[in-house]
Amino acid sequence: MGNVSIRECNDYGYESVKHAISKNLEDLGGLEKYIKPNSKVLIKPNLLMKKSPKEATTTHPMVVKVVCEMLLKLNCKIIIGDSPGGPYTVPSLKSIYKSTGMKDIADELGVELNYDISEIKVENKNAKALKYMNIITPITKVDHIINICKLKTHGMATFTGGVKNLYGSIAGLQKAEIHYRFPNEERFCEDVLLDICSYVNPSLTIMDGIVGMEGEGPSAGTPRKIGITLASPSPYMIDIVACKVINLDINKVPTIRGSIKREYIKKDLSDISIVGDNIERFIIKDFKIPKTSKDFRLLSSTMPKFIHEPLTRMITPKPFVSHKDCIKCKKCIEVCPAKVITLNNKIEIDLNKCIRCFCCHELCPKKAIDIKRSIIFKLIK
Repeated sequence: MGNVSIRECNDYGYESVKHAISKNLEDLGGLEKYIKPNSKVLIKPNLLMKKSPKEATTTHPMVVKVVCEMLLKLNCKIIIGDSPGGPYTVPSLKSIYKSTGMKDIADELGVELNYDISEIKVENKNAKALKYMNIITPITKVDHIINICKLKTHGMATFTGGVKNLYGSIAGLQKAEIHYRFPNEERFCEDVLLDICSYVNPSLTIMDGIVGMEGEGPSAGTPRKIGITLASPSPYMIDIVACKVINLDINKVPTIRGSIKREYIKKDLSDISIVGDNIERFIIKDFKIPKTSKDFRLLSSTMPKFIHEPLTRMITPKPFVSHKDCIKCKKCIEVCPAKVITLNNKIEIDLNKCIRCFCCHELCPKKAIDIKRSIIFKLIK
């Protein structure tokens, strides 16, 4: 039986967050049940891109601060680190740590921010897709990893929480290379993301659901107050409980489907025990799910291949550039794994070669790239 703790937390005030996280960990048997005193711990927040905490794209620094304080009481050595979207460089990390509030927390508490941009090739013998992967070095140099994720929707993966956050364990632009190798949404989410998560195997996952993101996440959506923090030793189970809170059908979340296929979670969810506050108090019926999430399952798998393939291409969502909002910063060109975006007088995307990974949409600093469906999809649906 795996426990997932849910606790009410209505703001990012220090006392509010400290109370909620403390209760989360008490519900799970205490922090020392998962983290040994005097150990070395990597805090892995969601630091997707250069955003301020109020934009709800990244893990709020107050949640990280409270967890760090608890670890310091156990005399742990702490490193805060992530591999954000785009290049994995020291200047990029410095900029993101500053904008997301992580530098202020590190300076205040005297904990370390990771600036080691080296990577290590590791083997995952039990992987279904990624038998070998290059991960950021601090993952391999610590005794424990605490995964501090953000509750958000996601244009490609539908939902991003505990499992998806660990994609930031892959070094720099190699994330884009993996997208290119596995462009199929189901293969990428059900196999690749779960291979990474199972290898990293965090000791504890804590989710910042105080203010999450709905709509076209993980960066172009809208902040939405949810008013909770969650914690669990299982990143797979915490995602299921979070989806219940936002009224999202777990069958539409490919990482959850994959978790059930691998038997990390029982199909009937009977191995999940929700502790703490009553979850029914927090369920949001009208939480906006991304219209861009790809429900290929609406096409029959028995459809002839010569019909299925062109029809799938036609209904698949496509990135669309809003030129009035575009500042021509070339971030989309930099992160595109298929290298199909160019800048002449304006940004142009070769949709015939686009692999629909939506990295351009995800990492555009001005939300100038939208994802649109065809009229044919709407008619079929």
